[in-house]
Amino acid sequence: MKSIIDNQESQPHPIDNPSVVATFDLRKVYRSGFWLNQKVVSLKGCSLTVYRGETFGLLGPNGAGKTTLLKLLLGIIRPTAGRGLLLGQPLGDRQIKQRIGYLPENPYLYDYLTGWEFLELAAGIFQIPRNVQRDRIPQLLELVGLPLADARKKQMRRYSKGMLQRVGMAQALINDPEVIFLDEPMSGLDPLGRYQMREIILGLKAAGKTIFFNSHILSEVEQICDRIAILSKGELICAGSLQELLGSSNTYHIKGRGGDRQVLQKWLANLAFSHDGSWQGTLQEDYYDFLDSLRLMSGQIISLDLSRYSLEDFFIAQLEQQKHNS
Repeated sequence: MKSIIDNQESQPHPIDNPSVVATFDLRKVYRSGFWLNQKVVSLKGCSLTVYRGETFGLLGPNGAGKTTLLKLLLGIIRPTAGRGLLLGQPLGDRQIKQRIGYLPENPYLYDYLTGWEFLELAAGIFQIPRNVQRDRIPQLLELVGLPLADARKKQMRRYSKGMLQRVGMAQALINDPEVIFLDEPMSGLDPLGRYQMREIILGLKAAGKTIFFNSHILSEVEQICDRIAILSKGELICAGSLQELLGSSNTYHIKGRGGDRQVLQKWLANLAFSHDGSWQGTLQEDYYDFLDSLRLMSGQIISLDLSRYSLEDFFIAQLEQQKHNS
């Protein structure tokens, strides 16, 4: 499978679509042990860019360093080395926090308050005027699908996981942020809850918001994201658009026999040869030109199938490849 390491120069983006998040060799090392003499590398040199208006998904197994990276971007923790920018300012800039929203994976929401009271508290932190709150809070409750009666009358200790997630999303949007960070936003939700959360994210995307979220629910990521990155063992192993990583609708899986190995390598990605003399690989060019070239090499086609890898297959293959290389 193809692995595309994040290369900023190879990703063309128009001048009017500036970067919102940019990190440069970001690294985080924790100290542990009784004497703090043991080092745990949570994030290795991580360099990535997220552009304005795009939905960016950060994928990885548990313990990969996804939450660590998110906390670094938000300024909750400081990097051991490297640097980053958020909305053009260094990570941790206090003024920038007025312009971002954040939903933690397991938010603590003061369960003795009602949902409405909690959103009023969040609005007060951002110094949102009362008259603005009166309009915005009902709008947000309608957006996240939380009934007004439950928000006004029920303490959050009586809320289900899905209801708490909806309140958490509403507080992340209370300040009408430019950039929204979501840490496992669909964690613990049932299929209906995941569908509703996906619709909310797609609505924010349509409104031009920049969304950065961590997730391990790959099917949802594939439907939502413009670009993704895969993080494993603290290392960013690939990044790019879904088309770049998975292939487009013009991707073909080809099996054949004969021909020149060096020429085949120029045409086919993931080229592999079998003991019986056959070979197989992935073609992302016009297959008519390839067939003409193969004919000149006296090769022949055994099978040709239109194919595109699923994100799940690609994800597993990348982790296996990293395991093999380490």
